[in-house]
Amino acid sequence: MRIVIAGGHGQIALRLERLLAARGEVPAGIVRRLEQADDLREAGAEPIVCDLESASVEEVAAHLEGADAAVFAAGAGPGSGVARKDTVDRDAAVLFADAAERAGVRRFVVVSSMGADPEHRGDEVFDVYLRAKGEADAHVRAHKSLDWTILRPGALTNDAGRGLVRLEAHTGRGAIPRDDVAAVLAELIETPATAGLVLELIGGSTPVSVAVKSVAGN
Repeated sequence: MRIVIAGGHGQIALRLERLLAARGEVPAGIVRRLEQADDLREAGAEPIVCDLESASVEEVAAHLEGADAAVFAAGAGPGSGVARKDTVDRDAAVLFADAAERAGVRRFVVVSSMGADPEHRGDEVFDVYLRAKGEADAHVRAHKSLDWTILRPGALTNDAGRGLVRLEAHTGRGAIPRDDVAAVLAELIETPATAGLVLELIGGSTPVSVAVKSVAGN
């Protein structure tokens, strides 16, 4: 499978690219800067230089041509201001979904955030972030031609992955290592029976593959 990942230089994306490459898949990561390309190659992924904040739907669709799946894992990052929550966390996700539809890519997986809600109130940066993610998720869910799955992890950590998670429609608050988020994403990509689901993810006691199979088709 050729899998194109938006935000290809992100912490979760690089982990995901390594996992996919190790499985014999063909990951490609969209990055903003050419100097990020070597890190993707080291992870086993093809770098695609494209700025999702300025690219057109047609440009992004061209990069998605022939892909078997697309993953939106881009984010403005914790140090960014309010404006980039809208231009990256919302607008880039909308653009990527529209481009996937244009390119005929059906399987579409989104890394969202627990608490994402288009009706979330407040003007602090994190409030704007949750609202932007919620608006992006709503746009993706409206795409009838996409077999989408939306993953909403809890608090992200850099602890070593345990391979044990809790993956449900509603898990409650909790933390999750980025390693385990990447492992769940890799399974979701290859489990189309999870299409149409919005799933929360925290650390738990169920092996990743079992957790994904248990929600598939629900």
